[in-house]
Amino acid sequence: MNWQQLLSPQRLDQKPDSKEPSRSAFEQDYDRIIFSHPFRRLQDKTQVHPLPEHDFVHTRLTHSLEVSSVGRSLGKRVGEVILQRHPQLEKDFSLFDFGAIVAAASLAHDLGNPPFGHAGEDALSDFFLHHPQGQAFKNKVSEGGWNDLIKFEGNAQGFRILNKKQYGLKLTAATLGAFTKYPCPAFFTARDKSKKSQKKFGFFKSEEEYFKKAADQLGLVSLGNNSWCRHPLAFLVEAADDICYSIIDLEDGCRLGLVSFDDTVQMMAAILGDQFNSEKLKKHISLNEKLGVLRALVIGKLVDECTALFLDQEEAILNGTFDSALTDVCPSKKALDFISKISIEKIYHSRNVVEIEASGHEVLPGLLQEFILAGFHLAGHGQTRKYANLSVLFPEEVRWAIRQDPTNTYGVIRQVIDFVSGLTDRHALSLFRKIKGIAL
Repeated sequence: MNWQQLLSPQRLDQKPDSKEPSRSAFEQDYDRIIFSHPFRRLQDKTQVHPLPEHDFVHTRLTHSLEVSSVGRSLGKRVGEVILQRHPQLEKDFSLFDFGAIVAAASLAHDLGNPPFGHAGEDALSDFFLHHPQGQAFKNKVSEGGWNDLIKFEGNAQGFRILNKKQYGLKLTAATLGAFTKYPCPAFFTARDKSKKSQKKFGFFKSEEEYFKKAADQLGLVSLGNNSWCRHPLAFLVEAADDICYSIIDLEDGCRLGLVSFDDTVQMMAAILGDQFNSEKLKKHISLNEKLGVLRALVIGKLVDECTALFLDQEEAILNGTFDSALTDVCPSKKALDFISKISIEKIYHSRNVVEIEASGHEVLPGLLQEFILAGFHLAGHGQTRKYANLSVLFPEEVRWAIRQDPTNTYGVIRQVIDFVSGLTDRHALSLFRKIKGIAL
């Protein structure tokens, strides 16, 4: 792979844009995402603590903004050195282009997450795996389509959102490549889970051709079976996400009293090493101040480590032979692993989180059960008043899409999943209660 091609500002299925002197194509990507409807919905989607009552607890929206900020720093730091190593790039690109690509992809990285976080992903998959109504579709769709349905994946849903015509995002190939941490489909028999890029999948059957076009435009190394090596900047998007959720989830856990302040300080000090100064920390009065100072120092240290590691591995990354998360092999790996262990025990499995996640396993399959039937009513299958009424609750673009291709079973189901997975936590809960007659 080569950087000139990997930084392609070309938008899929469009003629080359005329350049804006004050705003690059990658900065336009960032602006398009931040003003989009799917991005706005992240303000009421779970990060860790569902339906938060405290204003300092992160949602997917604040998390995405923070990941984008860290991603921009990583991109610019890496870009500065890459341009020195490859001076021929300076004619067309600057370090700000590297920063803008990673920032835009980072901003979008959670767009496909459903209500109730990762529990929501499992709940949507379980409907087709275990619910009789969902299982009935196994013989009505292709094998590849069925693999999509039984493995709802937020990353693949995000790629679908970025390429759905009604949102009008039409991002550059470079941003789409950097966004895709898992450049392979659900139905991939040769998956090697020792490779980080193949632990999950990055696009559904419905978007295979979109990713293939992006991969061809970017010159990604093909592995066969519609799978590819990662775009190099995807490693930086992943690192920004890993850094933020590791450190900031711990910060939220401390504020909520799930992890003691002393334990939090000790875990962050393990990353800082000689940079940690307990006497300076004591000069700050409030808990928010102390956590803020620690967070800034720790994120700065991890950005340094991931930048150095990426640059050390540049050749292997371009050849497609490096395939690990940067935070899995950086000097602070051991400290990050310990933070992850404590977060799982005390934060992710806390009573409040588990209770709300459990409700997601009722709410999301319950919505699918009713709205899939409403979708097929729109497609001309079934004429009951109940599902005629429910079909009115679909957004206009979903009704339009179903009517365009009413005989495509997979396509109808995919549109219904788009609707349900796109709901915010509170909207999903409220809609479930209303259609089940629990609350009016």
